[in-house]
Amino acid sequence: MARVQLVIPDKDRDRFVRQAQSEGMTLSEWLRAAAHRRLEEQQRSYPFKSPADLKEFFRACDALEGPEREPDWQEHLAVIDESRKRDAPKT
Repeated sequence: MARVQLVIPDKDRDRFVRQAQSEGMTLSEWLRAAAHRRLEEQQRSYPFKSPADLKEFFRACDALEGPEREPDWQEHLAVIDESRKRDAPKT
C-alpha cells in the first residue's frame, strides 16, 4: 500500500479528525472515503463534447413540463418564509 504525505493547516486537520471520529473512522479512512466520493461525483458527470450537445441539452430542458417562467427572488423568499412558519414550534 502506498503512503501519501499531506500538508494541511492544523485547523483543518482538527476538523477532519473530529468528523472522522464521529463517523467511526480513522483520519486515513475518512480521507480515502472522501476522495472516493469525489471521484464518483466526477465520473458521474458527462461533459458536453460539442456545442451541439449543449444545445441539445437545453432543448431537452425546455421540453420538460414545468412553470412557464422562473419565480423572481421575492417569490422564492415568500416560499421559504412560508416553509419556516410551518415548521416553527407553536408557542
